[in-house]
Amino acid sequence: MVGTLAIIISLSTLFFTIVLSLIGSLDLITLGVLVVAFNIFQWLISPYIINAIYRARELNKNEYPRLHEAVENLSRKSKIKKPKLMLAQIPIPNAFAYGSPIAGKYVAVTSGLLKTLDQEEAEAVIGHELGHLRHRDVQIMMFVSLLPALLYFIGYSLMLSSMYGRQRREGGGATLLGVGFMAFSWILNMFILYLSRLREYYADRHSVSIVDDGAQKLSEGLAKIVHTTRNMRRSRTEKHNLNAFKALFIADPDHADTDSIAISTMAASGDQKLVQGILSRKLTTMDRIIEVFSTHPNIVKRLKALQELS
Repeated sequence: MVGTLAIIISLSTLFFTIVLSLIGSLDLITLGVLVVAFNIFQWLISPYIINAIYRARELNKNEYPRLHEAVENLSRKSKIKKPKLMLAQIPIPNAFAYGSPIAGKYVAVTSGLLKTLDQEEAEAVIGHELGHLRHRDVQIMMFVSLLPALLYFIGYSLMLSSMYGRQRREGGGATLLGVGFMAFSWILNMFILYLSRLREYYADRHSVSIVDDGAQKLSEGLAKIVHTTRNMRRSRTEKHNLNAFKALFIADPDHADTDSIAISTMAASGDQKLVQGILSRKLTTMDRIIEVFSTHPNIVKRLKALQELS
């Protein structure tokens, strides 16, 4: 699912909240206001952070003119202003949409994607990303991620204050309350992951609605992304950078190994046979458990949903 930047927001907010909690001079209401303000500030500047991490640069119209033309045509069909087309220096094939009111809207394709997919498959992937912008998924997911983050860090602050602050003598009650806040934030995060997977389906549907034969092209593109990602070796630094914003991607690189098991022997048979090989796979209980904790739908379920839209 598009990223909402929940991971980086959560980690940096954790650090911010711990610092404020250790200061010990702020009440919970003030702390909550500061956490929310800090998250909004991060969202506003997040495109600049993403561009720096992924070494993304804007592609001018002289580079990949057909890709620029596709973005322009698909943006018109999506009834949105054409976003800036960016190239991210990442070897794995992927794409993502992001933006903020002060930075504008962006669609980025990776160098790996341009090497892996043909023009029509790349257009279908871009149609998916434009669907995220059309549905305002970045804003929606950012704001729904605020509540569990806020509850978690309030709970964490209560636990710290019970151990080190003025409430040390009454620490038992504050500690239990803190644990309750943190547990509830975890439950809310499960619902947010479900919402993220659901909106991936909506973005897929949008691509199908604006790209000719979009269901087939997007299915082939997703299958090739999963298969190629599985076969690539990534350094520890690359894995860390990818994990920071993997909710933004069209496919989760961490699940490439799992998703590709059923298709690894079929890659040489052609793109459509690759897709059919995925569709013939039966979901296991482990597949369903893994999906519950994922920002993206299981690849088998996702391609089946695309086939129903054909």
